[in-house]
Amino acid sequence: MSGSLPLFRYHPDPLTTGAVRAATETCVCCERDRGWIYAGPFYSVQDVGGSFCPWCIADGSAAERFAGEFSDSYGLEGVGEAVLHEVTRRTPGFRAWQDPHWLVHCGDAAAFVGEAGYARLAEHPEVLDQLQPLAGMGQGATAMLFRRTRCGTHLAYVDAS
Repeated sequence: MSGSLPLFRYHPDPLTTGAVRAATETCVCCERDRGWIYAGPFYSVQDVGGSFCPWCIADGSAAERFAGEFSDSYGLEGVGEAVLHEVTRRTPGFRAWQDPHWLVHCGDAAAFVGEAGYARLAEHPEVLDQLQPLAGMGQGATAMLFRRTRCGTHLAYVDAS
C-alpha cells in the first residue's frame, strides 16, 4: 500500500465509512495499483468499467476524465461553486437506500461521518432533537451522520429502505 490516503475535508474517514477499502485493483484513471480503491457511487454517462484510487478522486482527475460526480448536488444549496465541486467531484460519495444527499450548514458542506443507528446518535443529543419525530427508527432505517465543518456539532437525516 502506498503511503497515507489523501485527506478529504468533507469525508474525513472513508475507511471507516467503507467508501475506500484495501484492494489490489488497478485504478481505471491512473492505471496504478496503490493498495486502496474507492467502493462508492460514481455518476457518469460513460461506462467507467472499474474503480478509482483515492488519489484520482482527491485531485479531481477521475471526475474530469470520466465526466462524472461522486455525489449529487442535491442538498448542496447555498454553498459556493468551489465547495460544490469539491464535494461532488473531489470527495468520496456514500451509498444510501434513498438518494444520498449532502447536508449543509452556515454556507458550507458538512463532513460525512457515516451511517448511525440510535445508539451512536444518542452520543449527539443535538441530532436526536433534529430527528425526534423519527425517534422510532427501527429495522429498515438508519441515519446519515454529518459533522458541521465550522463548529463541529452534528447533523443527520434518516434514510429508510
